[in-house]
Amino acid sequence: KSGWPKQPVWLYSVFNQILVKLIMHPEVERMLGESPIFLHTLEQVSLVAPLEKPVLIVGERGTGKELIAARLHYLSNRWEGQFLKMNCAAISESLMESELFGHEAGAFTGATKAHAGRFERAHGGSLFLDELAATSIPVQEKLLRVIEYGEFDRLGGTKTLTCDVRLIAATNQDLPTLAAEKKFRSDLLDRLAFDVLTLPPLRDREDDIPLLANYFAINMAKELGRDYFPGFNARAMNILATYSWPGNIRELKNVVERSVYRTEPEDEVAKVVIDPFESPHRPVKTQSVQTQTPFPTWPIDLKEVTRTSEIDRINAAMSEAKHNQRRAAELLGLTYHQLRGYLKKYLLIGNQKEEEGPAT
Repeated sequence: KSGWPKQPVWLYSVFNQILVKLIMHPEVERMLGESPIFLHTLEQVSLVAPLEKPVLIVGERGTGKELIAARLHYLSNRWEGQFLKMNCAAISESLMESELFGHEAGAFTGATKAHAGRFERAHGGSLFLDELAATSIPVQEKLLRVIEYGEFDRLGGTKTLTCDVRLIAATNQDLPTLAAEKKFRSDLLDRLAFDVLTLPPLRDREDDIPLLANYFAINMAKELGRDYFPGFNARAMNILATYSWPGNIRELKNVVERSVYRTEPEDEVAKVVIDPFESPHRPVKTQSVQTQTPFPTWPIDLKEVTRTSEIDRINAAMSEAKHNQRRAAELLGLTYHQLRGYLKKYLLIGNQKEEEGPAT
């Protein structure tokens, strides 16, 4: 339990292993949490897992979409079957169809022998497709056919194959918006959205942060060969609890493990290293050197050059501010009355729209 001082690593490890074997398949990593929103998500998973229906998992990066997919499979009647995974964003479009549906020998250059795709190999089990939004429209059309009829063709094949596969898909994008923009098939979205599991980001699970932090810290201490984990001091835990965690659980794990290994074994973690790139010696992106306009042939009329330059900048600011003089004055770092003075000085007052209202 979080908050215990000097938690024995070996005891915690044994308890963890026994719990996983009793409750869940050994291939499934534990999912920790006590917050109501997290427990509600697990309840949704338990309800939909036994159904022979496709499921769509939506969540930010690092929220545990792959763990939820594994949980869906191992809580279903297919738990003894194959659970195959594929990240659609990590495979080029040219290889996507071959990876999913397979190919026959000679289907394309380099295809020297037949290849069974993921659907064929996952027969009787589940297939998890992560980053589904990265698939092309032609691939989405074939996915729809598999979901509706359980049929597909290998690339270069002449025989229609059948499979019995439960499809679990995940994305961190808004698929309804992509469908409205014709970037994702609406009919495929309809079939996938039998039920949608939207995973809460870590910032909405504040009560779970100390529990997860201690869990990752204890495991890191074990990995480092330490006898126990002394804990976090109050300041360090406050930093963990109040940070926004854009990378969610994956980022928390990295931060905790980094902070633990940088702390002496007998000391509490006092310094939390959120950004590993933070350093006074960090290289700064150099600004591109702008080509300087050469001076005209001497002599020049300095007053005329200054006048022209000021008029050009005033006109540019007025255009940017849509001729709102107060807003243009802000862009130029002037007061409203100072700008009015310049407009009168350069006889621009008649060319500009009078606008004394608040800047928009």
